[in-house]
Amino acid sequence: MTDDTIHLLKECDSGTKTAVNSIRQVLDNVKNKQLCDLLSDSLKAHEEIGDELHSRLSELGERGKEPSQAARLSAWVKINFSLLGDDSDKTIASLMTDGCNMGVKQLGKYKNKYPTADRESQRTAEKLINEETALCEKLRPYL
Repeated sequence: MTDDTIHLLKECDSGTKTAVNSIRQVLDNVKNKQLCDLLSDSLKAHEEIGDELHSRLSELGERGKEPSQAARLSAWVKINFSLLGDDSDKTIASLMTDGCNMGVKQLGKYKNKYPTADRESQRTAEKLINEETALCEKLRPYL
């Protein structure tokens, strides 16, 4: 096993935590039941992937990675200030779409940065990228 495996798993872990926190921040403001269900399902999927990551990291004797303070603060500010001006489902869908796009971009960057990560870790990163991509597509009708 290479250090790339651990680094990739930790970055994926940080990404799932960011997604979970962001979805939780907006869920109480969602008015449309279908959008609420969509985000709740994605929350569950992210939590499940996060559990897989924690398990794998634990097996490797490693801890997960928390999102940086700057990333958490930036997400919190963007979400809260956007919702303060307009808490519509359209705004929520837009915020979540931006988050998905950022997640896909970051995960792609880390997959390229850690090319010798083992196959299982690469598959987990792809699973997370696919979840983000699917959520982004499903959010389009709400934009």
